[in-house]
Amino acid sequence: MDVIQTGIDGVLIFEPKVFGDRRGFFMETWNRNRYRQAGLDVEFVQDNVSSSSQGVLRGLHYQNPQPQGKLVQVLKGEVLDVAVDIRVGSPSFGKVATCLLSDENHRQFYIPGGFAHGFCVLSETALFLYKCTALYNAKTEGGLLWSDPDLGIDWQVTDPILSKKDSSLPYLKDIPMENLPVYKG
Repeated sequence: MDVIQTGIDGVLIFEPKVFGDRRGFFMETWNRNRYRQAGLDVEFVQDNVSSSSQGVLRGLHYQNPQPQGKLVQVLKGEVLDVAVDIRVGSPSFGKVATCLLSDENHRQFYIPGGFAHGFCVLSETALFLYKCTALYNAKTEGGLLWSDPDLGIDWQVTDPILSKKDSSLPYLKDIPMENLPVYKG
């Protein structure tokens, strides 16, 4: 397995070994020992799958308290996945890391707790898998606007399909610091 650093500490891209032949392919999507050796020593407690059509943008979401780390991958299709460091006091506060995930490149993207996360579907449809380090809790969910100009994210779509909630989220600069996760070094 190859591990790619993104430039933001803790945000990692994994390229698992894929074994393929004329019948198809096989890959290991999670092996605690192997990922621990690669630098990811976390416990996952919840898995989620979402299905979306082209142009759907989900995010940018976070939980605080009870932040969720996420190991994400695409089982079918292609998405642009985005992580934003929103941890107060972090040396990379407000910085963005992106990763193109697809059923062809088999990449996985790890977003630590304390980051906002979102993705946009670039293919006709996408089947998206999340492994989470904390249980989802609607009472602790927050978000920031996908089009925040201070973040400068190129989502590769001009008119995304958004939920009502996602279209009315605030800019990062307008979220009170006490409502954001705190960097713990």
